[in-house]
Amino acid sequence: MSEPSPQPLTFMGAPGSPYTRKMRAVLRYRRVPYRFLISGAGGRNDLPAAKVRLLPTFYLPNADGEMEAVVDSTPLIRRFEAEFEGRSVVPPDPVTAFIDYLLEDFGDEWLTKAMFHYRWVYEADIEKAGQILPRWRQVEGPEEQFQQAAKTVSERQISRLWVVGSNETTGPVIEASYRRILELFRDHLTERQFLMGNRPGASDFAFFGQLTQLAAFDPTPMALTLEVAPRVYAWVDRVEDLSGLEPTGDDWIGRELSATLRALLGEVGRVYVPFLIANAKALASGAERVECEIDGRPWVQKPFPYQGKCLMWLRERYGELSADDRSAVDGLLDGTGCEALVAGGASGP
Repeated sequence: MSEPSPQPLTFMGAPGSPYTRKMRAVLRYRRVPYRFLISGAGGRNDLPAAKVRLLPTFYLPNADGEMEAVVDSTPLIRRFEAEFEGRSVVPPDPVTAFIDYLLEDFGDEWLTKAMFHYRWVYEADIEKAGQILPRWRQVEGPEEQFQQAAKTVSERQISRLWVVGSNETTGPVIEASYRRILELFRDHLTERQFLMGNRPGASDFAFFGQLTQLAAFDPTPMALTLEVAPRVYAWVDRVEDLSGLEPTGDDWIGRELSATLRALLGEVGRVYVPFLIANAKALASGAERVECEIDGRPWVQKPFPYQGKCLMWLRERYGELSADDRSAVDGLLDGTGCEALVAGGASGP
């Protein structure tokens, strides 16, 4: 007698949410059954509310067996690694897993600056997002309702640009970095199907989530993607559903990183690492602004508490490695600029 199928996971999200697309693609690849609810579409009022309203929101049992709302894609991926067998998205080698975690964080926290910037700075992108985002929640209703919703959504999101780090000072840095990421990722994909080799890691899904918007929805970065890296545009469509991929253990990258992956780590060290360190210092000192230099240009924004935690978590993971594995990671990061992340071990800004 066969075992009963597991109950599908229930989660709520939206097509315009990069992290929703990230997690949905992870579940598809891992062949984990799920039930997807579109945020704002109605139909369920019996679900618990999350302490922080973020998408996607998963509804999972806590230690007492009671359903609770759970958010944050990175720890959710690790939770599901423990709860569902097979088709892992975390490399088994701790050194490779650290590189995957670093690139996942970069995708989630730096690429999202580009996503938010392009969507809410350029008129064509503002217009498309304003018109489409409310209609993803529902398509029925009078047109006047959607026009008002477009105005409300656009005004709210544009007002948040400063929070995520997009402004007149940082815009050129963000755009130059996005172009380089496209070029570097394009070059990497000439040799491997994914960041982590010929099977996807969590980092691949982090990149994918942001690129569903940057490469395949918002007009300005989509045009740039098609010009610079059509290979990346096609990759996004492929990663949307990898349920048919049959990975093997040999498909992971080894500890000898390719030149193309080291080049991508160089971009992490060039732009994201100096921001993380400056942000942590601003948070520690209680400063009202993060002010630093990134890629030879000024950077200024409000301190971002969550990204302060990102640096702490990266250092904690580094500190959890064995001495030999830390030495191996040091060798891989040497010369990329990422070594500054762990220069003080697992502590200090």
